[in-house]
Amino acid sequence: MENKERTSEEILKEIMKVLDKIRPYLNSEGGDLEFIKFEDGIVYVKMMGACQDCGALDSTLTDGIEALLMEYVPEVIGVRNVVD
Repeated sequence: MENKERTSEEILKEIMKVLDKIRPYLNSEGGDLEFIKFEDGIVYVKMMGACQDCGALDSTLTDGIEALLMEYVPEVIGVRNVVD
């Protein structure tokens, strides 16, 4: 099987699909996230609502969001929270 490079559009579509699967769990806790950009293997998101001040924010980002994105989207190497 040929190993074909995926377009940035295909990668973004996969990222959004994973984020849409995560969103209901965040919403159930009063939080949410906004996709900002994907650049150099890093997905930038802005955590919103209850997620902003949550004590488990770092764990949610790395053990949850980052782990799932890296599992389903091989081009993702990390996730960063954008703070205003």
